[in-house]
Amino acid sequence: MMPAIISILISWFLISSMGIAWAERADRDKPVHLEADKATVQDANKLATFMGNVVLVQGTLTIRADKMIVKEDANGFQYATAFGNLASFRQKRDGMDEYVEGWSERMEYDGKADKVQLFKKARLRRGHDEVHGEYISYDAVSEFFQVNGRGEASASTPVQSEGRVRAVIQPKRKEQKSNTEDQ
Repeated sequence: MMPAIISILISWFLISSMGIAWAERADRDKPVHLEADKATVQDANKLATFMGNVVLVQGTLTIRADKMIVKEDANGFQYATAFGNLASFRQKRDGMDEYVEGWSERMEYDGKADKVQLFKKARLRRGHDEVHGEYISYDAVSEFFQVNGRGEASASTPVQSEGRVRAVIQPKRKEQKSNTEDQ
């Protein structure tokens, strides 16, 4: 019960202290580009497996992994599960010269919802603020994220951590007074 309350409080604090912004809106309409050393494709199942130095790019979104399994639904939305030591993603924030970045051993990307889930050794950085945990869920549309220290979000994720969420939140710059106010 206590880890859930801490997770909610940290999520609320991070959202309220960082302000609301949106992921690059144009990314959803861009084609998905994939590169790897090796690929197998099951066209009938709309399933592809990419292995070795995998890179997925869609607009400003980049996901890098050792292995990635990509599925496509009937409406053409892509879903990717990336594995690595560590898999990573990076995406530009809409209207800002700033990126959101994440790292973990397993990463699940939902192209329809524009959501990334990070499992095991999860880390998320936005600007100079950063959170660590065993599980992080990040919604790129609303830039809402949830962090769990013990991996409660998935029964398949073994708990092998200290069970703590860690956050580093930089102080916000205060508005500088104009010269006329100082005189």
